[in-house]
Amino acid sequence: MRNLCYIVFLFSVSLCAFNKEYYDVLSFTNAEVINKNTTRIPFKLVDHLIVIEAQLLDQKGSFIIDTGSETLILNKTHFKGFQRSNQQTQKSGVLNIIDNPLERHLKEFIIKDLVINHTFSDVIDLSHIEVSKKMHLLGIIGYDVLKDYEIFVDMYLNQITLTKTNAKGDKLDDAVYLEKIIDSLDFKLKKHTIVIEANVNDKILKFGIDTAAELNQLNSNVDRKVLKQFFPKRKLQLIDATGKKIEVLAGKLYRVKLTESIYFGPMHTILTNLSKMNHAFGTHLDGIFGYEFLRQQRMIINYKKEKLYFVKNPLIRQ
Repeated sequence: MRNLCYIVFLFSVSLCAFNKEYYDVLSFTNAEVINKNTTRIPFKLVDHLIVIEAQLLDQKGSFIIDTGSETLILNKTHFKGFQRSNQQTQKSGVLNIIDNPLERHLKEFIIKDLVINHTFSDVIDLSHIEVSKKMHLLGIIGYDVLKDYEIFVDMYLNQITLTKTNAKGDKLDDAVYLEKIIDSLDFKLKKHTIVIEANVNDKILKFGIDTAAELNQLNSNVDRKVLKQFFPKRKLQLIDATGKKIEVLAGKLYRVKLTESIYFGPMHTILTNLSKMNHAFGTHLDGIFGYEFLRQQRMIINYKKEKLYFVKNPLIRQ
């Protein structure tokens, strides 16, 4: 693990209206159409970030998949000249607040043949992430784009499958997955954030799931019994989405269990103060599960049903 760790973690406190329309289309050229309601998109891991390739406004580049972000976010470095909204909005990172993001209204957001109409986007300077990750970062795809789909995040095959759902969260096509679902877990949707309960050393904690958190995060004020299962190893410098730096303690978290059949091996975790994040949400989270969580379990997210489904891992032949 490097001494400098970049954690992408974006939260939106509010979404405001923007009257001016732009006739732009974002498309994923590498997507594979499974049927009229299901699309599979390959991704690559840039460090621990899930990154897909896309094209927007004649630009080809990378987008990060981020369930911790409310909106579609465009990188101000590549999308200049946008008007600032008259309303006051904020974007909150782990350590700081970004005031008054610029906005853009996309008429269509296309993932192959799946079309999302009238998509709002925020425009924020993401240059520090782009430079640190050495990629042409066009933006970040968040909840507003993902919410109408059941999302299968497969870290074994490096692909995301999106299948359209109805108002109740039922898939519009039945035969979508060949994989076997082995368990499920209810979650609560707090604004746009997936919140689950996890058992750590017989203490029940609340964790948010953020696909763009490179390391798990544990709130420094959790119960001492929980801290007994956190084994620190070194200090790291964390840089949040706003570019602010802070030194944190990094180590491994043990004895995390979700259900009787779903539990996790030791996960790389940082110990930090999440008070600003909790204030932004008006709720209390004991931590964040990110890449370290996702890589151990193949997972399907259904926002409308507020349900996680866990998929059987493939047999690895030696």
